[in-house]
Amino acid sequence: MATSQQIHLVSRPTGIPTQANFAQVDVTLPDLNDGEVLIKNTWMSVDPYMRPRMIDRKSYIAPFNLNEVMEAGAIGEVIESRNDDFPVGSKVSHISGWRTLHISDGSDLTLLPNVPLPDQLFLSTMGMTGLTAWAGLTKVISLKETDTVFVSAASGAVGSVVCQIAKLKGCKVIASVGSDEKAQMVEALGVDAVINYKTVANLTEALEQAAPQGIDVYFENVGGDHLEAALNVMNDYGRIPVCGMISGYNNDTAQPGPSNLFYINSKKLTMQGFIVIDYFDQFPEFIEQMGAWISEGKIKSEETVYHGIENAVDAFLGLFEGKNKGKMLVKL
Repeated sequence: MATSQQIHLVSRPTGIPTQANFAQVDVTLPDLNDGEVLIKNTWMSVDPYMRPRMIDRKSYIAPFNLNEVMEAGAIGEVIESRNDDFPVGSKVSHISGWRTLHISDGSDLTLLPNVPLPDQLFLSTMGMTGLTAWAGLTKVISLKETDTVFVSAASGAVGSVVCQIAKLKGCKVIASVGSDEKAQMVEALGVDAVINYKTVANLTEALEQAAPQGIDVYFENVGGDHLEAALNVMNDYGRIPVCGMISGYNNDTAQPGPSNLFYINSKKLTMQGFIVIDYFDQFPEFIEQMGAWISEGKIKSEETVYHGIENAVDAFLGLFEGKNKGKMLVKL
């Protein structure tokens, strides 16, 4: 019998999660039944959206159960099979991360295409991260080449891809980041201006200086002060695709919104939330376009990699400490 090392949520965080909220557990797996496969996970993703799932309240995604293994995007290799569709050696993507081994009946697995790309890209630019950026710009708000686009958390997994797609579409792009090192990273992606929000005295004034003609699109990843500044500088009929609001994920209670929400009305703005799972039917179109961009060298993939299941929690906590540049991954 095989033993899977797993990370369980053992208590619900108050404020910023800590190591005490998690436990590493060894779980003995049963023998395979007909139709099942045993997968050895090789890569695992950690993402900010996992934080709201640790709260026991109704949200857009069902909360994680206590004392059970959590879910996360993962890449793995089939090492034992009783399913003809997934022979030994098959590489697959799935959402059963936070563990070293996983038994599946195949219904949750997607075979990786036989292309000359690193496997982990199917957790980032060629996976849900890239699909989130692409769908938010091309499907949610129908990006125009004349748009001036403001991107918060621009050095993060989604934000860095948003910046690159917007530039490929001919837009002016202003990026917000939290350090000079991240500013250099985003500048290398070809954006037109970068704001280090931790060093400017006034975010609205910095955004006005970077975009004197105003902004047409705000790709929302942060919320809080960033949303307020974007609303201040938004042009009439501007559009705001809401991917996330990480600034509020660790709040124990709901916080009042920006004081200038009335601009949504007076400027005739469109603000639309979206979740990537609603765009899975667009995946073939996305893969074709993103695969071409990557093969042509037009999209770069930034990664921050931690090693070992024992460091998966550190990787997750690092998201809230600004330790990631691009996609945060764990190599198992």
